[in-house]
Formats: sequence, C-alpha cells, structure tokens
Amino acid sequence: MLHRTLLADSWSLDVLSPPGEESGLTPDRLPLTVTVPGSVHTDLLAAGVIPDPYLDLNELDLAWIGRTSWVYRRTLSLSEGLHTHTDLVFEGLDTLATIAIDGDVASMTANMFRTYRLSLDAYAGRTIEIAVTFDSAWRPFDQASDDDRAAYGAAPSFIRKMACNFGWDWGPALVTAGIWRPVWVETWSAARLADIRPSVTVDIEEDDIVGRVNLTVKLERDRAERPIAVEIEVAGRTETARIAASSPAVVFDTTVPLAPSDLWWPRGYGEQPLHDLVVRVRDEGSGDVLDEAVRRIGFRNSTVDMTPDADGTPFVFVVNGTPIPIRGFNWIPDDCFPHRVDRTRIDERLAAAVEANANMIRVWGGGLYESDDFYDACDELGLLVWQDFAFACAPYPETQELRDEIEAEARENVTRLMRHPSLVLWNGNNENWLGWDDWDWKPRLAGRPWGEGYYLDLLPRVVAELHPNATYWPGSPYSGSPDVYSNDRSHGVVHLWDAWNSEGYAVFRQDRPRFASEFGWQAPPAWRTLTDAVHDDPMTPTSPGVLHHQKAIDGNGKLSRGLAPYFDEPTDMADWHWAMQLNQARAIRFSVEHFRSLRPLNMGVILWQLNDCWPVASWAVVDGAGRRRPGWFATRDVYAPRLATIQPRGDGLALILVNDTAVQWSGQAHIRRVGLDGEQRAIESVDFVTAAGDATEISLGEAVSRAAQPDAELLVADIDGAERAWWYYVSDRDFAYPDPGLSVQLIERLPENEGVLTEVVVRAENFVRDLTIHPDRLGEHVTVDRMLVTLLPGETGVFRFTGVIAAASEEAVVAAIRHAGDLVERRVGEKFGVPSS
Repeated sequence: MLHRTLLADSWSLDVLSPPGEESGLTPDRLPLTVTVPGSVHTDLLAAGVIPDPYLDLNELDLAWIGRTSWVYRRTLSLSEGLHTHTDLVFEGLDTLATIAIDGDVASMTANMFRTYRLSLDAYAGRTIEIAVTFDSAWRPFDQASDDDRAAYGAAPSFIRKMACNFGWDWGPALVTAGIWRPVWVETWSAARLADIRPSVTVDIEEDDIVGRVNLTVKLERDRAERPIAVEIEVAGRTETARIAASSPAVVFDTTVPLAPSDLWWPRGYGEQPLHDLVVRVRDEGSGDVLDEAVRRIGFRNSTVDMTPDADGTPFVFVVNGTPIPIRGFNWIPDDCFPHRVDRTRIDERLAAAVEANANMIRVWGGGLYESDDFYDACDELGLLVWQDFAFACAPYPETQELRDEIEAEARENVTRLMRHPSLVLWNGNNENWLGWDDWDWKPRLAGRPWGEGYYLDLLPRVVAELHPNATYWPGSPYSGSPDVYSNDRSHGVVHLWDAWNSEGYAVFRQDRPRFASEFGWQAPPAWRTLTDAVHDDPMTPTSPGVLHHQKAIDGNGKLSRGLAPYFDEPTDMADWHWAMQLNQARAIRFSVEHFRSLRPLNMGVILWQLNDCWPVASWAVVDGAGRRRPGWFATRDVYAPRLATIQPRGDGLALILVNDTAVQWSGQAHIRRVGLDGEQRAIESVDFVTAAGDATEISLGEAVSRAAQPDAELLVADIDGAERAWWYYVSDRDFAYPDPGLSVQLIERLPENEGVLTEVVVRAENFVRDLTIHPDRLGEHVTVDRMLVTLLPGETGVFRFTGVIAAASEEAVVAAIRHAGDLVERRVGEKFGVPSS
C-alpha cells in the first residue's frame, strides 16, 4: 500500500545571497530551525529577526526579503526493501526553486501553482540532504529586456505566482518565497494513482433521475508485468477494470439511480448531499491494495444560459435545470502568507458569506487556486464557486516557455478541482480584456501578444478536454466576443468601477447590467483592527500609518468625494471612521437594491469583496482581523432571498419585491408616509404574489410618493415575509435629523453553548437611522448580531452581543453607539469622547 510521510519538521532556513546592511540580518542569526509549510517572511518573524510586516510602516523596511535568495535544507533517511519506489512530493513551491539532492540539482521550478514529484529510488538505503533554493521572484522581470519591461509593465506578467504578492490596491508588497504547501515522502510498489478525473452529470426526466460518473483513472506503473486492477465504489455501485501492462489509464462510465433528495443544490434551493468516490488499485495476483484514494463528489448539472434576448446577452447560472439568481462575494487570498489559512479560518470566512445570504464565491485571478479545504467547505455549504485562472490586470507574454508552464498549471488545477459540485465556472482572467480595450496596452505592447491566446485557445481547450461538462468563460468582464466591448452592460459580465473611481455611488442607478461580477465601495477596518495595527500619535486620516494602510490610488480622496453628497467630512478621527464605514454600507445597499430590482434583466451580483489579507482600508466587508464592518450587515440585508426595496420608476416610486427562493411569495404590503414624529401622513396597502425566482413591481400612488415636507418625512414599507423597506426624499445633509433620545438597558445571559451573551435593548424616543453599536469598542473578541438599525419614534431595537464585555455598563454601551444623525454638523464630535490618538 502506498505510504505517505509528512516532512514538516527539521528544516533549516539560511540566506544564500547576503542582503544589504538595511536588512539588519547578521550571520550569527542564521540558519533558523523552521517547519514547513511556511515562508521566509513568517520564519524570520517567528524567530524575532523582523518585525510584523502588517504593523505600522514595517512593510517598507522588508522589501529586501523579496530581493534575496534563500535555501531550505533538511536530511532524510531512506529505507530500502519495503517498497520499490520512493518519491519526494512538493505540493507547492513559491516560486523559483532549485531542488538539489546531496548537492546535485534534481529539478528546477517556476510555478507557485504546481505540484512537483521527484524520484528518490537511486538513494534507497541512504541518508540524503535535501536543499531547496529560492531565487528572487523579481528575477524574470529584472532579466527581461528594457523593451519587454516597458511593454508588459509589471513583474507578475513574467512569473506564475500570486500576483497580489507584488502589491495591490488593498494589499502590501510582500514578495514571498518558501515551501508554502506540504512536503511528503511517498513509497509505493508496482502502481500508484497519478490522476483521478471524475466528470459528474445528471439526467433528469421528471422523477426519473440518473447520475453519471465518467471517471478517468491514470496510473504510474513500474515496468513489471504485473496484472493490475482498478476498482471504484460510488453511491452503492462497485465496478472493476483490469489494466493491461501497456496501459497507463482506464475510463469508467458508471450510472447511478438517484432520488430527488440525492441531488446537490446551491444553498437556498435544496440540500448538499455528498458521496464518497473510492478508487483502489489492486495487484490482481495477490489481491493486495497498492493505492487508494477517496474523493467526495455531488450529483448535479450546471450550465450558464447565454441565449441572446431583446436586451442583449444574459448570463444566468442554471443548476439542475433551475435558474439561480446570484448573490455573491469576490474572494482574495485571506493572508499574504497563505500557508497560515487553515480550515478553521476558511470556515469562519465562508460562514460570513453564508450568514450574509450569499450563494456564490468568486475566487479572483490575482490570487490562488485555493486549498482543497476551501472547495470542500463550499461543497458542504452549498456555495457556488466561480474560479478564475490565475491572471489579473496585466498583459502576459505568450512565449513557449510560459505557455508550457500555464498549460501544466491549468491541467493540474482543473484535474484537482473538477470533482467539486460547487465549482460551476472556469473564468479565463480578471480585467485583461478591459485592459486591452480601455487601458494603454495597445500602444505599449506594439503588436506583442498579451494573453489572448491563453483565454481563447489554451484554457478553453484544457477545460473541454479534462472537464467537459464545465462552463468556461474567457474573462471578467467579458461581453462574449472580442468584437464587442468587454464591459458592455448589455452583454455578459461587467465590472462597475466608475462609481468608486470618479462619479459617486448614485451613478450605479444609471447602470443596467446583465450580471455585475465586480463593484464595491471602500471603508476603513474596524476601529480596534486599525488601532492594533497602526500606532500613529496623533492618529488622523492622513497620519503616516493610516495612509500606509490605504493602498488605493487617491483612496482617501475618493472616500472624501464619495461622502460629500451626504455629509460634511468630519475632522475628528472617530467621526471620520464612522462616516466612511457608514458610507460603504450605504453604497452597498444602494447598488445591490438597484441591481436586484432589475430582475430578470439582471441575474447576478458579486460584491467586491468579502475578505482582507491584512489590516487595511478596502472594499471588504470582513476586515483582516475577521471583524465584520457595517457594510457586512448592509450586505446581509440586501442579499436577503426575499427583498423589498423602494425604487424610482419614471416620475414616481415603485415597491419592488424580489423573490430568490424556490417557492411563491405572497402577502400584503403596507407603505406609509410618516413624519419624524412617527405620525402617518398617508398609507397605501396592496396584496401581492411573486413567483419563485421572479420580481414584482408595484407602482405607488402620489399620496405616498410625494412628500409634503421632504426634509422631515420618509416612507416605510412593512411587507409580509421581508424586512422593512425605507425611502428618503432628500439626502442626509438636507434631512432634519432629530436628537433620537436613546435609552439603553443591558440584560446579561449565560445560555448553553453560546458563551457570554449580553442583550442590549435600545429605545428611541425619536426617529433614528442606522443605529449601530460597535462591538470592538466593548471588547477585543466581542461580536454583535446586527447593525444599521432604523427605528421610528417609540420603537426598540435588541442587540445581542457575544463575548466578554470589558466594562459591561450602560455608559460603556452608550459610548459605542453611532447613528447617521451623529454626522450632521450640530452633532459631530458629541459622542464617544475617544481621543484621536
């Protein structure tokens, strides 16, 4: 039986090319004893050689690490006689590595996204030294010609490595090196499993459901003429095939009768049953099992409907014959050092997506093909996965050397990931068609290839060969044809960044996209996340550490201009922080409600972004410490499967009811125009029926659509089966916010299995909008179940806090309360009393 031994311990790290004096690295501090997986940065950090690169301005002092060559070493004692073959397997090397055995070069690598296997058969019975030397990932860019550097513009164009390592508009430039995924010694005899490629489909005809597993099993064999058999088990079926000595592979085509309950569905549409697919290799003579693998699969069909219609080209995900409206998040690497992202952390982040009512994750092309744990979690949660190939925001040469690397990378990762029922789209790249259409690539490149051959030829060919039932799409954004503008709102998928970059979020209402796969708005991280990472004194929006943790070009300027239509920009740091967090939440609510109100014209939104890789001002709704920004709570509200929203239509207003569930939604809606005193000025009541997967538009009469006092009135809609919908006739800066007259009561509870729980009951004497209690102000690990609560006069809101509140008192809670009225001129600075430092 194949045996695996993890080589995690007993490694050393040393420097190969001595860095400059700026490093502070002296020979007496090396070599270090380290474990793998890891990275040079985290190994140096653990040994106290460098400061934390996430804090203050430390990143700037650590650029030398990415410019330096490093070597990892360890010894390995190899037995002989138990197995005929011994392999050394590196699941991930970052990136330009030379592997030497006893000083002899055994292999050289140039791709972070590939696995490397070396035979150690020649060393049986010996103790060997393994040395893995990492050259600087800058080398390919530095060694390119001046003309090519000018044409392609950036280091990621020349190397198959996580592009955001070189810096992004939300991430630091921490150019990593190291053994970033596990290392194994595998011993085996006669034959081992080399590839397992299950292509799973379903035939559905009314109640007659048949699952089909078309399984290709590829073996590595020695030259012995031994009869080998491969057997598989799946969903109660067992099949066996004998493999001829000359054959490296066998194909099974297995059918399985299924009940409706056996189908895998995206969350909200059914359950997620998963089945073990067991593959064994046997020696037919002895009956011994030589190798065995278990892969989990799910039975489902998926496609994307792009049938042209009167409005252009739709982009509709269809699972098991059912159109699925998409409410998703973009995902970036959750850490600049991805070996630190374990299953626990993945579960926490994806729980944030699920609890925000999302049903899709887009794995962005400037990052990684994520770990098996990530896709396993998505399978279990019913989160659909849109997987980018690893290309982003850059032209790429099409040399034969790079093309070969990309094809090997694509083949390995398509083979590894194709079994996952959650994976429903392979996407060619991020924003490279947009770069070709809108940026300065054409004159810069002067006829050089830029990657089109990968997106229209190589990648679709690999997907069609290895994962034939999958959908491939050439890019995001992409219209469906290189002859149609890539970001055409009427065709395919679009990215919407005019709002953030220049126009303000009100411009979203002018867009009518068929599918929006990127859009968003920035905010600073939670207060505690920011102050744990930045220690400026005084701390201001423009103090050095705060600005360093704002990576977007003119990021603070865009935050300020985006706030201006609604509020004056506060001068107090605490007020500024709240204003920018609130404005992100408002932008998310505004854009998503508009896009979803266009159903069925629009069938998908994927917000940029779910997560952060470090403490930074960004578009994420979950910050680098895992804390949920107010924007997360706004997303949860507007991603509700049943959404009620009031939108302008023509010269009036309409109540739009969007039903993303699989069942009909019916009931009554009561739309009231009320004053700030809570008194009803007008009411309109309607009955409604909204079909599954559809939307209903209800025009509102002038009695509620027109305000007698626009600055002191609002609309509130109470709808059976949905959260309240609100409409304001004027902007915040023109709204007559009253003092809300808040009173607070604390109720401490100790429920089983929930830890410490505190309920805070807030009563509003007067109208209050976007009432928020920041949990990180109350304790490091405190969380809360809701934010951005709007109350009419006399109403109460209950907030449930989990975790130990450092000073559990009404006074402490009052100090952590914010609301929109705080930001009007007469109230700025009245609350918190938190010093700017």
